[in-house]
Amino acid sequence: MSRAAVPGLPSRHPIGDQLPALYADDDFAQRFTAGLDTVLAPVFTTLDNLPSYFDPRLAPADFLAWLATWVGAADDPHWPVELRREAVARAVELHHRRGTRRGLVEALRLVLGVSAQVSGDGGAAWSGTAGAALPPAPADEVLVRVWPRPGGAASEVDADRVRSLVRSLCPVHTVCRVEVLSGPPVDEEG
Repeated sequence: MSRAAVPGLPSRHPIGDQLPALYADDDFAQRFTAGLDTVLAPVFTTLDNLPSYFDPRLAPADFLAWLATWVGAADDPHWPVELRREAVARAVELHHRRGTRRGLVEALRLVLGVSAQVSGDGGAAWSGTAGAALPPAPADEVLVRVWPRPGGAASEVDADRVRSLVRSLCPVHTVCRVEVLSGPPVDEEG
């Protein structure tokens, strides 16, 4: 979409109508201001619709990349427009969960369209009791298992993109290992 001159777009505020009465019947003044109306009509239209530009579900597609920078959202011009809109709309929510299991699972679902399971905590342990014995040593790594959503094939999961996204979202002090499965993991107890 372009916010440039749009042929035939009428101005909601014609300048010729706002001129003093002396120029109301002046042909040259009316033609001159009509030319300015053509230039200003897209500006007035954009300003009249400005709130829609800040709503990612309504903003023009070419405006989404800029809007994504405002909220720190992941944005890839190769993604479908609806996915880009959802990523921008949910950016703040995902930032609240960044570095958590739920945040990682949601980001993988949103960005890559895969289901995921995260186990391990990457070495974070603490005790709420002063003077208590140290807690047992936690697992040194986080295991992220991903699989295609129902109806998808395992070959559709791009392991390199999954690893890249997991690396960017896992806390810096953790070691994250990724496994790509063909379907949901089977419960080990069942």
